[in-house]
Amino acid sequence: MAEMLLFNALRAAIDEEMERDPTVFVLGEDVGHYGGSYKVTKDLYLKYGDVRILDTPIAENSFTGMAVGAAMTGLRPIIEGMNMGFLLLAFNQISNNAGMLRYTSGGNFKVPMVIRGPGGVGRQLGAEHSQRLEAYFQAVPGLKIVACSTPKNAKGLLKAAIRDNNPVLFFEHVLLYNLKEEIPPGDYVQALDRAELVRPGQEVTILTYSRMRYHCLHAVKALEEKGYDPEIIDLISLRPFDMETIGASVRKTHRVLIVEECMRTGGIGAELSAAITERFFDELDAPVVRLSSQDVPTPYNGALEKLTVVQPEQIIEAVEKLVHGQV
Repeated sequence: MAEMLLFNALRAAIDEEMERDPTVFVLGEDVGHYGGSYKVTKDLYLKYGDVRILDTPIAENSFTGMAVGAAMTGLRPIIEGMNMGFLLLAFNQISNNAGMLRYTSGGNFKVPMVIRGPGGVGRQLGAEHSQRLEAYFQAVPGLKIVACSTPKNAKGLLKAAIRDNNPVLFFEHVLLYNLKEEIPPGDYVQALDRAELVRPGQEVTILTYSRMRYHCLHAVKALEEKGYDPEIIDLISLRPFDMETIGASVRKTHRVLIVEECMRTGGIGAELSAAITERFFDELDAPVVRLSSQDVPTPYNGALEKLTVVQPEQIIEAVEKLVHGQV
């Protein structure tokens, strides 16, 4: 097993799938000679040429529509959003076309495409570069939504997404690209619709994803020293939720804390909280608690930016209150 940075794990996944399947190609702004904004496609154009690693104009609506058409005719495009916030310019293509064409064509067309790129709150990237688009797209029928969080699951999930016959939105966090982890050798894929049990526990279920996985792990170190025993689940699949794994945990702990970087209003946590309450109400010993980002554009100022996002201290406090019945 070799250690690999997360952005290199993504690169390896793309390289392996392009080598395995000649219908796979990459398109987006600066994905070719520049190697992508976070070097996920670095030097791949040397191996596959400028047609399969295709640099596009700054025209997200146009090249996303081109990718949908390519997918309908048998290719497997991978769109890189230089920043996922820019893909709001292609919202119509992703929702009305990519998400719905398999249904509206009566199954005559498949749309096997991946839309991936950096998102989340970075370090002083400003409001327009700190978007969390997962909740924007969660209501769109026909889309699968995945958020990777480690080099290992990033590679396995991306390979699975490329092979899937449906459009997959693949969210990477801008602050996780330099994470390092041992990667299994050979060809491996990870299920797109399964959550990951990060830490087993008995007292409270912490549901999280992406960068917040690490805030939760940091908080749990302090909680362990105080004698608490929380369970951490990385959702990974944001559409659909893995309610089987979530339900098994709720039946064990009877308390739920959702920790997300998404906005509180209409966020992933809001939908997840509703789903848990509807399905497992009788198992809950306390209301579902959500820790989410503030409902404001992300400030550029570093201190203010930190205040808008959930911090480990808040997670510690929320777990203590849940366990002691103070919510």
